[in-house]
Amino acid sequence: MDYAIQTPWSDPGPYAELFHALPDGINGIPGIAAVVRNLLIHYRGGGIEFTGERLAEIDNRWVAAILATDQKRNGTALAVPREPFDRVVGCCRDYTLLFVSALRHKGIPARSRVGFADYFAEGFNHDHVVAEYWNGERWVMIDAQMEPGSAPFDVADMPAGPLRSAAEVWLGYRSGELDGDRYGANPEPLGDLKLYGGWFIRNYVHYQLAHLNGDELLLWDNWGAMSDTLDGADLDLTDRIAQLMVASDNGDETATKEVDELYRTDPALTFTGRSFVTSPAGGAFAWQDLNR
Repeated sequence: MDYAIQTPWSDPGPYAELFHALPDGINGIPGIAAVVRNLLIHYRGGGIEFTGERLAEIDNRWVAAILATDQKRNGTALAVPREPFDRVVGCCRDYTLLFVSALRHKGIPARSRVGFADYFAEGFNHDHVVAEYWNGERWVMIDAQMEPGSAPFDVADMPAGPLRSAAEVWLGYRSGELDGDRYGANPEPLGDLKLYGGWFIRNYVHYQLAHLNGDELLLWDNWGAMSDTLDGADLDLTDRIAQLMVASDNGDETATKEVDELYRTDPALTFTGRSFVTSPAGGAFAWQDLNR
């Protein structure tokens, strides 16, 4: 796909003019990342506990909805400082999607990368979404959520290692190289729910594929072959798309075309507009038709 073109999820809609004032060109990218951090606060890692309608802001799927929430509350240019409590509540996916949206608006190809990061907790790899942009020569990985200097590597030009793609982690888990219980959203069970392990990694392979194909869904949207267990799951299909995505990352254009075609044609993979939503904001887990 053309990563310089907005998707339904990244499209700022009537708020596009707010991006006009943001910095232009590759040299403006750090400034855009700073604006994104000015607009959003992480629902778990921001140091403020949000509940009710404020916590429900994490279910903003569309950049247009994120910007609408900000403008209703603040009503000023995006670079005007917001107090932390006044920022839109979101997660890593939202930081990345808003950043990607702004870069696409500026004509810079950008996409989200779904995987697991080793830099938030010792001995555990948290699910995470970062951005990649094309600088004219290569894809540059950037964690727009992180302040420069906040990690032992350059968060604006990340090396291989601190974040491994979901596909890489799945293949490592399947080969026995990686302990699946060290990859997930939380290292400790939440009641009877274990948000880590093989089933969790597998679902993230499907998120990675969807995001690469322009369906930059929430990390609690579920569809197709996704499942909260490995029992009865089509592991061979996940193996196949993971292998193809890793090969694609390594420059195999044939693999890129094959995995993209699978996403478009295989009902087990393709997002068709309905999601079984398991939002951390609460409420009943249920199927929803996702229309803007």
